[in-house]
Amino acid sequence: MVHAHRESAAPARLSRRTLVAALGAVAAGAALGIPRATAAQAVTAAGLDDPAEKEIAMKLVSSAENSSLDWKAQYKYIEDIGDGRGYTAGIIGFCSGTGDMLDLVQLYADRKPGNVLAKYLPALRKVNGSDSHSGLDPDFPKDWRKAAQDAVFQKCQDDERDRVYFDPAVAQGKADKLRALGQFCYYDAIVMHGDGDDPTSFRNIRGRALRTAKPPAQGGDETAYLNAFLDARVWAMKQEEAHSDTTRVDTEQRVFLRKGNLDLKTPLDWKVYGDSYHIG
Repeated sequence: MVHAHRESAAPARLSRRTLVAALGAVAAGAALGIPRATAAQAVTAAGLDDPAEKEIAMKLVSSAENSSLDWKAQYKYIEDIGDGRGYTAGIIGFCSGTGDMLDLVQLYADRKPGNVLAKYLPALRKVNGSDSHSGLDPDFPKDWRKAAQDAVFQKCQDDERDRVYFDPAVAQGKADKLRALGQFCYYDAIVMHGDGDDPTSFRNIRGRALRTAKPPAQGGDETAYLNAFLDARVWAMKQEEAHSDTTRVDTEQRVFLRKGNLDLKTPLDWKVYGDSYHIG
């Protein structure tokens, strides 16, 4: 992301940018260092970007982020969860301290000048990289919830989710010749850790996995590689107290992997933080 990454700000919760949505997954792949030809070839494969699979991915992430499968109810979500990133809000946990919330609100202002959140842009610039609420309290949460009723703001959230998180994850997953489950593992990792340069970012989690296993694109076994990736992901989560509960890996992603459900086909049954979920 052009602005402060969640990883480089205080603790580090999620995300980043530098990707151009208009170029789609191929551009996203290039932004992650995927050779253009490889990304372009990979895009032809079926994967998590299939509409039905993408809906499943959103529900899986929402079960971990919001304890609900109703991800569309999260446009209005906003709170400070005490992780050092200020306010966390929206369908993917945009944070006031990590740059992605600033980018989202700027996009909304570009598309709808004078909207209810536009007046907070100066404050969001000042608090970026910190957990401060300066210039945001007391009305920012109320105004966020009001904005969330606007279809324009909902579309902005969708587009930023795709540009910063979803498209890069799927592009890299396809380049590694991973099927839907592997692409989802990448997506969930980028959502939580972002893709900065710190040791716990997505690219470095992937790099850690590559030291012990190879993805199918490099002649490796897909299940063995995903186990290595999830091992690296658990290591990264345990580096930060706010993410030390690893059930979204242990009782969700590993459950699907142990069952050999590499295509992430329904029905799906899993647990996160002790709560049970089902997609039929």
